[in-house]
Amino acid sequence: MLAMVETSDLWREWDWAPIPLVSALLSSTLYLRGWASVRQTHPRELPVWRAVCFQLGLLLAWLAVSSPIGAFDDYLLSAHMLQHFILMSAAPPLIVLGAPVVPLLRGVPRPILSGVLRPWMWSGLRKAGRILLHPASVWLLMNGTFLGWHVPVAFERTFSSELLHNLEHAMFLFTSCAFWWVVLAPWPAKRVWPAWTMIPYLLSADVLNTILCALLMFSGRIFYSSYANADRITRLNPLQDQVAAGGEMWVLNSAIFLGFAAFITIDLLAGNRTRIQENRVTARMNAA
Repeated sequence: MLAMVETSDLWREWDWAPIPLVSALLSSTLYLRGWASVRQTHPRELPVWRAVCFQLGLLLAWLAVSSPIGAFDDYLLSAHMLQHFILMSAAPPLIVLGAPVVPLLRGVPRPILSGVLRPWMWSGLRKAGRILLHPASVWLLMNGTFLGWHVPVAFERTFSSELLHNLEHAMFLFTSCAFWWVVLAPWPAKRVWPAWTMIPYLLSADVLNTILCALLMFSGRIFYSSYANADRITRLNPLQDQVAAGGEMWVLNSAIFLGFAAFITIDLLAGNRTRIQENRVTARMNAA
């Protein structure tokens, strides 16, 4: 029989690894520095709520990899999937809502920006951005990353290699930020596709999420052997834990996808109603 692990010990396991911590603190500092500067000339584009969203997104991303969630994910698939949800569906839209590009660039000290970044940034980065941030490319990249890392062979490899595990987390975060960048198009970005296309864009991603979650919940077999052999820290057996993980990811991810799709739909309908009313007023004035 597998040993029971003391959960009280796991709650105290915070990971203070320097790379995630320094990256989060540096990004936060640069953003706030640039946000304060840009806000003087663009207050409407950078209201306070954008800064709050960006900081909260960074905090969630750091908590996903450094809080006790990272300790629990060695024993519970449901904890592991919570970590993936935060990195893919909770933190990225908040980071993107912060409209981070201009504040981050303005936050970089001027000598570094002009002497190190500027010579190569505008020529190569813009061309790469047009390709990598095209809606079709981003959709394939994010969903391919999501499904690919959840294939049992790839998933199991992350348990034996810390480097692969960190790479998985980085890919989740950055491909999801690109995915939500296309959906939200934060200032000063412009949409490549019309706003209405974001509805099938989100719904199709939710379909793939639903398929994976349904497999975890209803297959009746354990997908990841590491959790079958892990010490038990709850009363859930490995199959019950997998069902809970699938249900958790299904509900949480779908709530995000469908919530944003509903918001876009309502916004489009409101815009159409406004245009119809304006056309009626214009027609009456012309008739008069």
